[in-house]
Amino acid sequence: MNIVQQNYNKVMNYDSFYQKSIENPEAFWAEQSDKIAWFKKPTQILSTDKNGFYRWFAGGELNTCYLSVDYHIEQGRGNQTALIYDSAATNSIIKYTYNEIKEEVSKIAGALRDLGIEKGDTVVIYMPMVPEAAFSMLACARLGAVHSVVFGGFAPHELAIRIDDAKPNVIISASCGIEFDKIIPYKPLLDEAIHLAEFKPKNCLVLQRPMCHANLVGERDIDFATMVAQSKPADCVPVDATDPLYVLYTSGTTGKPKGIVRDNGGHAVAMNFSMKYIYDLNPKDVFWAASDVGWVVGHSYIVYAPLIYGCTTVFFEGKPIKTPDAGTFWRVIDEHKVKVFFTAPTAFRAIKKEDSEAKLKEKYDTSSLKTIFVAGERCDPPTLEWLQQIAQVPIIDHWWQTESGWGIVANMMGVEQFPVKAGSATKPVCGFDVQILGENGQKLGPNEEGYVCIKLPLPPSCLPTLWNDDDRFRSSYLNKFEGYYLTGDGGYIDEEGYVFIMGRVDDVINVAGHRLSTGEMEEIVGSHKAVAECAVVGIADELRGQRPLGLVVLKDGIEISEEVLEEQLIKLIRDQIGAVAFFRNAILVKRLPKTRSGKILRKTIRQLVDGEQFTIPSTIDDVSILSEIELCMRNRKIGVFQ
Repeated sequence: MNIVQQNYNKVMNYDSFYQKSIENPEAFWAEQSDKIAWFKKPTQILSTDKNGFYRWFAGGELNTCYLSVDYHIEQGRGNQTALIYDSAATNSIIKYTYNEIKEEVSKIAGALRDLGIEKGDTVVIYMPMVPEAAFSMLACARLGAVHSVVFGGFAPHELAIRIDDAKPNVIISASCGIEFDKIIPYKPLLDEAIHLAEFKPKNCLVLQRPMCHANLVGERDIDFATMVAQSKPADCVPVDATDPLYVLYTSGTTGKPKGIVRDNGGHAVAMNFSMKYIYDLNPKDVFWAASDVGWVVGHSYIVYAPLIYGCTTVFFEGKPIKTPDAGTFWRVIDEHKVKVFFTAPTAFRAIKKEDSEAKLKEKYDTSSLKTIFVAGERCDPPTLEWLQQIAQVPIIDHWWQTESGWGIVANMMGVEQFPVKAGSATKPVCGFDVQILGENGQKLGPNEEGYVCIKLPLPPSCLPTLWNDDDRFRSSYLNKFEGYYLTGDGGYIDEEGYVFIMGRVDDVINVAGHRLSTGEMEEIVGSHKAVAECAVVGIADELRGQRPLGLVVLKDGIEISEEVLEEQLIKLIRDQIGAVAFFRNAILVKRLPKTRSGKILRKTIRQLVDGEQFTIPSTIDDVSILSEIELCMRNRKIGVFQ
């Protein structure tokens, strides 16, 4: 270890550490890149590709599965527990050492290789929270294949769109998932998705779970356990730092999801860095992110970061409540001696609703817990205060995106701890030059609200582009302000440098930490034969942060009751997006508020329903429409009119 690196490890001053990362990003990230095991060191730390997009660690060769598994075994830690599968859904716990994970993963990689999967091929994973989901991700990484995990709660239509974009040769799935006490068969959903998709995968590997047997289709479907058992283990395939590790789809504003590309090199360096400097962990510590694979938190902080860093990760199948009760999180923390816990504020709102005095927490010893991190949506002050009171450890809100893959704004606990300000995720993380810009690209001063942007280059792990769509990458993120990445969120920075994120500036809403497009929901609602026009807005929801609300204008001459229409629209959204959308209300209105140029005033509708102060836009066509909508909301007792 060189002297500079030794000093870096002792640094406990945020300002100087952060400034180094902004003023000389190449030197900063070169030092961090030395902390992972490369097969071949990078020849360029920061470069641009043929499209002019920034790339990290070009010329470097590595393998993410090797870093996550084999490397630790070579360091003599093969018998350390690497992953704890805790299934509150099935009431079972299985612990896997690094040695055992290598055995499982290399055999799955062998099975994929036998099915013709090679470096650069794509594999879609559509599975519940079972260890085989994580092992399948690592198996793809082992071969240099690109995985795309689709959240098990998505309906066939959404899965089909992702199959058509990713074009997987193989899909790995399971016979079922578990939702509280309900068994959700996955195979019919998978079959329907393949039927809907234009691209047809050659094979499906299906993991049979004991609580539900799936019918396998002809030569296409193969029993997962049988195939894996008879396959020879596969070794790690070296890949370039700039080769993709995975594609993760996030809601776009057009209904077509955006395939966020994550590269191997930048991702590994950033994951390793974040475990030490954001979460303040040491290798062998127990880290638990309560999320799902298929959402970015699951990729980054259930699977890759903890394993790359050499921690023990908790892989949890269950819910914060009703599996069996609102004490399940505290039980897991006690049982596995979790040091750092990470989940979405919506999970704690659900717990608070069922156990407001945290009586169930008293049954467990949570003294191992040093910090709770929350992300996925803004942590509202009441939830923050309640958590601070009952947990008696620092509650750290941090803000990031599927696109970044790790924290953009955080209280960097491994560097310097700042006092928490309710409503703020604290300060920018090393490498992220966060700035607030006005409509004309001018830099705004303290407490002035504008577009939250990041000055280029983005640090390692952030998306280098979108999957097979460079033009959309430019138009979605780079074109609005030259030299800046547009996050799509609005917010401000106060005089002490604390960043406050105020919410999306487009139509993507955050339902219980899941980013969903209201534009896509509008397309679905608008497809109903009775609907002339509609607006879907995200309104405040005590439990989920936000939920969608539909306002519908009927076609002339159509007679249908609000109750019947609402029921049909709920079913449409559930069938095409999934229950995850939590679409529950469609309100019949005479007309929608618009500007004179015809733009629907969605933000004004949302502010009205949420009871926020708002200025009636000067461009409104007819101000009396707002009174009509308010009357409808009062009659239905929705939002602030409950």
